[in-house]
Amino acid sequence: MRGKKVGIVGVGNVGSTCAYILAMSGNCHEVILRSSSNPDKAKGLALDMSQAVQAARMHTVIKHAQEPSDIADCDVIVITAGSPRLPGMSRDDLLVKNAQIMKRVMDDVKKYSPNAIIVPVSNPLDAMVYVALKETGWDRNRVVGMAGILDSARMAHFVYEQLGYGAGQIRCSVMGGHGDDMVPLPRFSTVAGVPLTDLLTWDEIDAIVERTKRGGAEIVGLLKDGSAYYAPAKAAALMVEAILGDTKQIYPCAVMLSGEYGYKDVVSGVPVMLGANGAEKVIEANLNDDQDRKFAKSVGSVKQLIEALYSKGFYTKS
Repeated sequence: MRGKKVGIVGVGNVGSTCAYILAMSGNCHEVILRSSSNPDKAKGLALDMSQAVQAARMHTVIKHAQEPSDIADCDVIVITAGSPRLPGMSRDDLLVKNAQIMKRVMDDVKKYSPNAIIVPVSNPLDAMVYVALKETGWDRNRVVGMAGILDSARMAHFVYEQLGYGAGQIRCSVMGGHGDDMVPLPRFSTVAGVPLTDLLTWDEIDAIVERTKRGGAEIVGLLKDGSAYYAPAKAAALMVEAILGDTKQIYPCAVMLSGEYGYKDVVSGVPVMLGANGAEKVIEANLNDDQDRKFAKSVGSVKQLIEALYSKGFYTKS
């Protein structure tokens, strides 16, 4: 029986850290690093990780992909490749640039790993999931974006900071797009099964929610010359492990909605069950009126990104 094989396209901090986590987990047989812009970096990282694997006496095989064909027959492919926003670049310019990168990656994936599950991580995340689905024409379960696990983990950390206890027992829920319009759900968040609303005041919860929305920007401000990568990489690795292990874990992930929550043909973060077939089930949480309004706003923001792809000529409406 063939061992499980994972491709990582993009070897920046998030991609390389995700690869390292998977290499050390023992949950896959082979990890392949791919960078079209810097193949020597992918080769060097693969060599370094291979030596780390030997030090840990693990059995994972780490390789680099010199050519697109070297990512053939992957079970899961994580996409972290993308451009940062450069001086003078508008949000829409960045959107189209990263959509072009995603398109090229999907061309290779369709050709060489036609049975893979795709986990986009590149930003703007929800729009990149849309592009990946549009380019492949695959069923929505096979393209699942990473965002909600990261946002939920950030919220859990801020809850721990406020409480001062419960580390490892805090379960927070975040829905919606990955950005300022994300929808943290205190009503579905618990500490060792105790509702968050029983442990904190609403003022404290509201402050945590706002800090969660700015979680990535806070780290960027502190680092000065980079952005978060440990937590995003771990979040992506958790998704890969759930898919490879067919664990049926429920995680918040970015998927195409097909009538759930009243929306179609738009990508947003919702609870999904992850298994061997990717997003095998979308869970419809019972939102209250306030949460429903916030989710609608978040979906609207993603629709604006999708419309921008059309207005910029990246796609044309039939």
